Amino acid sequence: MRLLILFAAFMAASSVLANERVVTDDTGRTITIPTTPQRIVVMHEPLLGLPLIDLGIQPAGSYGRSDDGSFITRLDFIDAVFGKGLPKPKGIGAFGQVDLEKLHALEPDLIISTELDAGKADQLSTVAPVYLQNVSTDKVYGFGVQEQLAMLVGYKNAFEERLTSYRKRSEEVKALLPFDPAGKTFLAVFLTDQINVVGDATGLTQALEDLGLARLKLETEERRPGQSGSMLLVPLSAEAFGRLQPDLLVLMNSYMASSRGEVGTREALDRILPGWERFVKPAREGRVLFVDPAKVISPTVASAEHALNAFEHWLAQEE
Repeated sequence: MRLLILFAAFMAASSVLANERVVTDDTGRTITIPTTPQRIVVMHEPLLGLPLIDLGIQPAGSYGRSDDGSFITRLDFIDAVFGKGLPKPKGIGAFGQVDLEKLHALEPDLIISTELDAGKADQLSTVAPVYLQNVSTDKVYGFGVQEQLAMLVGYKNAFEERLTSYRKRSEEVKALLPFDPAGKTFLAVFLTDQINVVGDATGLTQALEDLGLARLKLETEERRPGQSGSMLLVPLSAEAFGRLQPDLLVLMNSYMASSRGEVGTREALDRILPGWERFVKPAREGRVLFVDPAKVISPTVASAEHALNAFEHWLAQEE
């Protein structure tokens, strides 16, 4: 009987071990996670939740949502990137404020956060294993975040399928170019109350570089202390912006703006730099692409596809 009990215990332990694996996150922490996580909570929806949703994974919870899954701010990134109709994660508190009771109630088997939240890892680990993912622009590129997350949660094939479809679409748009993209540059700008340069870790950047354009590098590029560089870099002065001459200028209005279209974006930049259309060379020569940042700035294949669509539409208008 004793041998049977020991054998049963051994088999049970082996079964648990077979369903788990040891990984090292981007900060060097070694953690044990489920082989195929079923209830994932993300601590940053645009950077971590959207890449998972694009792979076909529904996060159980995320910051910035109410108990019924509705977003507490004007912009719902899931609707913006994927359209309305998808189920929404449950809320775990306001931005930057974890509600541990709500987090426990979701019974997550994996919590994914950014490297910028390393100080919260111990607290979150009392609920479930915590994986810290790099999102800063000097550490990841394009939809590299999505690829890394796909490997983490066992969705490598799903990512490769998305990538195959995207590459086909990219080649279709590239074939429409009326010019040789070699040596051509682009500058992507995000407007708040100032001018901000978009970094490398976005679907927009990935798409434009896959079309053959190169991101205009600025000598003054530095990130704010503590700022996630995956979306924005340090603001660019209006004077410096006016002197730049990229072959393509991409302009995006604030997420929270009442209008993220061309009219609202033009007005927003005019408030920062009055008369910019008269002396910014790409504007004078009609080389400005207006896009909705909510659709194109996440590190996902879906955002890159939105960027390709916007670029193709712009090409058609320029003909």
